[in-house]
Amino acid sequence: MRRVLDWGGTILFAFFFGLTLLVFDVLLRLTTPLGRKALERVGVWLQRALVLTYRCGGIRPELERSPKVLGGVPYIILSNHQSMFDIPLFAWAMPKNFPKYISKRSLAQWIPGISYNLRHGGHALIDRNDRNSSVNAIRKLGRAVVSDGSSVIIFPEGTRGRDGTLAPFKPAGSLALFEEAPDAPVVPVCIDNSWRVMENGFKPVPWGIRLQMWIGDPIERAPDEDRAALLARAEREIEQALEHLRAKPR
Repeated sequence: MRRVLDWGGTILFAFFFGLTLLVFDVLLRLTTPLGRKALERVGVWLQRALVLTYRCGGIRPELERSPKVLGGVPYIILSNHQSMFDIPLFAWAMPKNFPKYISKRSLAQWIPGISYNLRHGGHALIDRNDRNSSVNAIRKLGRAVVSDGSSVIIFPEGTRGRDGTLAPFKPAGSLALFEEAPDAPVVPVCIDNSWRVMENGFKPVPWGIRLQMWIGDPIERAPDEDRAALLARAEREIEQALEHLRAKPR
């Protein structure tokens, strides 16, 4: 019976997830002539709609968010990364912050809705094999945080923790953002269990996954701050949050 539930939920989830991408691909293209802000709003709606489709597969998003995180404030958001299903959670949890992503250039080519949004929505597209150009793209996005009031998300691990393990942070991208947006508070974020969505390679998605998201207090900035220590503090808070999430009753 459980296997039937897993497969039934997976089929429904895949169908509505794909349908949402196709519908919003059209909406994003129709919105483009209305300007960047209109496109950003539709991009947020896309991500929030994708999170709604998670429930078709029995995936239950749960949010623990600091009340000190305010809408409309530009933040540098540091998060762990477990799967592609992390991504829509940020617009779901922080829609008024218009989160911007740092993405592999290849993802901007072939995914309906998502690729178009990455190309035209003010995100940073990087080539992991070209470190200098990647850091420059991240710096440009950091300056945009200051100029247009959006927030930027970076995954300092540099790759996905496919089994939920938190990898050591790589400092270059985060430190570049800290330098380019010296007044933007840093918000640590922890996500857990999104790796389980793909643990069977979608064959099938286990029914009943609790997809947990924790958003911590903003860390205020100072002109004389030690940026390496700031990054280490955020990493430590994310590690502690991961332990906290895994200790919660099931």
